[in-house]
Amino acid sequence: MPKQLKEHALFIADAHYPHHGEEFLTLLKNIQNSTIQPPQLFLMGDIFDLLFGHNDYIQTFSKEAIEHIQKLSKNIEIIYLEGNHDFCLKELFPNVKVYSREEQPIHYTLKDQDIYLSHGDLYETGFGYNLYSKVLRNKTTLTLLKPFQKQIINHRMEKLKAKKICGNFIGYEKRFDAIRTHYPKDALIIEGHFHQAVVHKNYISLPSLACQGEIGVIKEGKIVFERVVY
Repeated sequence: MPKQLKEHALFIADAHYPHHGEEFLTLLKNIQNSTIQPPQLFLMGDIFDLLFGHNDYIQTFSKEAIEHIQKLSKNIEIIYLEGNHDFCLKELFPNVKVYSREEQPIHYTLKDQDIYLSHGDLYETGFGYNLYSKVLRNKTTLTLLKPFQKQIINHRMEKLKAKKICGNFIGYEKRFDAIRTHYPKDALIIEGHFHQAVVHKNYISLPSLACQGEIGVIKEGKIVFERVVY
């Protein structure tokens, strides 16, 4: 039996913290001090520019945000759909409902509407990407990399810091239509990953907090995009 999405639930996607602004950290603080009081908080993947489990060093780049999520998860329902930048997080967030790529999509309902949630890199990605994802998002792989962790992580974090992540996805309709074929015809699909903030038929491409400065909110039984104002 699918769970219900609740009124005023928040959807945060693709914040790419800490390299792309402090909006995510500020939003967590506002939830912590009850300025915002969502009954559910959906973290839709790529919340961090790079974060994975089984490694203490990578956590030092995002320590404050990690601690806020850990504290908030003791008081509100947090659902975390892992992305391609953040994975193997179940041990890091024991009170959060964390879903790996293999466990996505997850099924909810909103009134009488079936809703499917995923980060967005699940379908129409190709054999090479699927193999890469399976190998990388693996405890054994991450453990084997530990002797070289600082050199590898420092280099990767510098590359990500300089990466331009915002832009229009030309021809997104074709990609979104292909993804839609993997879901029930009448369902509403909500995903992040593409940083587009558009609605295409029954497919909702969530805004990126890093790019559009917006989040998704359930209001009057619908999901709407709202700019984060501090």
